Amino acid sequence: MRWRALAPGKVNLCLFLGGPRADGRHALVTVFESVSLADELELTVRASGEDEIICRGVEGPNLVEATIAGLRARGWSGPPVCVQVCKWIPVAGGMGGGSADAAATIRLASALAPLDAATATELAVALGADVPSQLAPGVALGTGAGEIIEPAAALAEHAYVIVPLATELSTAAVFAQADRLGLGRDPEELAARRQAVAAALHPGARWPDELMVNDLQPAACSLCPEIERALTAAREAGADGAFVSGSGPTTVALFWGADARERAADAEAALAGRYPEAYAAEPVTADFGAPQRV
Repeated sequence: MRWRALAPGKVNLCLFLGGPRADGRHALVTVFESVSLADELELTVRASGEDEIICRGVEGPNLVEATIAGLRARGWSGPPVCVQVCKWIPVAGGMGGGSADAAATIRLASALAPLDAATATELAVALGADVPSQLAPGVALGTGAGEIIEPAAALAEHAYVIVPLATELSTAAVFAQADRLGLGRDPEELAARRQAVAAALHPGARWPDELMVNDLQPAACSLCPEIERALTAAREAGADGAFVSGSGPTTVALFWGADARERAADAEAALAGRYPEAYAAEPVTADFGAPQRV
């Protein structure tokens, strides 16, 4: 028996940064949106033996391995499985690829054997702050350290060009740089940003330019100067907005309107000479990541 699921990457339409918390994480207000640039996971039931995770090109332990172990520790009754991961989301690129893979693994496990929603959510939070937002792909407001999720309605018609860079950035290194640069907001200001973000998340809305802010972007740019050049190239290719996703270094070009897909395709072609891995992407919903028996 085999099951397949897509694990869509995410972009952050905004990321407002607070100060460090007692647990070492930072308070955040962010909006996640899942996109069609996705990893592919295939789960195969094994007749016997131990669970196996195959993720070529990624060294060392990964979140899929931790997810299966976490499921077993919480009493999940599924048979031994082999999970193969085909990576397309940039590694250490700020698009939550590992988190997306973990969330897709939870969805696959739920299709194979019973797993209640509370256990799935608890495990997702334990695995990482970005994992809960990807359990049900789509648009979501994230608070806390990003793990407190409020699903939101689809926005106005839009498309993206994802521009991966050759450099990998450690999330921890970017947050540490943000602290050195004093980029965090005080609690009152962060609360005000949360109110503004929640008010802007209404069905069919065009995300306001004044809220298209990533407080981690200056830190990421200081560690990877190529980001600034990629942002400039995205704007020159006609993007309505350009920003860093998460902790970077992946750059995102945003296009609004009924012709957004066509404009994104044109921009992908224009950027391809300098950024051959540029990828025109679309926003996706939960159906995109649903497990399918194959």
